Amino acid sequence: MKKNVGPVDRIIRLILALIFGILYFTGSVTGIGGLVLLVLGIIFLFTSIVNSCLIYTLLGISTAKKSKKK
Repeated sequence: MKKNVGPVDRIIRLILALIFGILYFTGSVTGIGGLVLLVLGIIFLFTSIVNSCLIYTLLGISTAKKSKKK
């Protein structure tokens, strides 16, 4: 898997995953909305851990820094 998630993007995804998890598990958001937030939080957590996002790959986007080749 090609890495296409940069450090700032990764931190934002982790923060959003944490917020979504807190909202779901405290019962602040319930029902379908809560489940959607939970799934999005899991996706954000996974993509931040593996540094790769399928949607970015499909759209040809990368927030990761380009490595300099010598």
